[in-house]
Amino acid sequence: MIKTARLQPRDITEATMNDQYQANNIFAKILKGEAPCIKIFEDDYTLAFMDIMPQKEGHALVIPKQAATTIYDLTDQAALACMKTVQKVGKAVEQALNVQGTSIVQHNGNAAGQTVPHFHFHVIPGSLHGLKAHAQVKSELEQIQIIAEKIKKFI
Repeated sequence: MIKTARLQPRDITEATMNDQYQANNIFAKILKGEAPCIKIFEDDYTLAFMDIMPQKEGHALVIPKQAATTIYDLTDQAALACMKTVQKVGKAVEQALNVQGTSIVQHNGNAAGQTVPHFHFHVIPGSLHGLKAHAQVKSELEQIQIIAEKIKKFI
């Protein structure tokens, strides 16, 4: 079952939203409960969910609830919260999938490869060798859900 994460109304509309933030991006819609996601973790400041176009099985995403396009738009509090969640999710991915290491990837701006204009980290299990193309091929949601359940057991 795909679960929808709900954002506190104050978070997406707070004064930290910059003029360039696109409030209709897919991650903002997920945070507002307007689009589904396969959630693996949520706290007051962040949301972690599975990438539906994974570059590798177990590919997860971590986003702040703050409206921010790039790392340069984040408040210190949101940046710290994201790093704590990346640590938690990365460790869980390694344990759940029995891999030695993860790659943490983050793009700032379209020219750098950012495909969704909301700040996010990619947590990719194992080696970067043999990755699928970024944001190109949608995987079976049922298989992603099975992997998500494995990861959640270690969070």
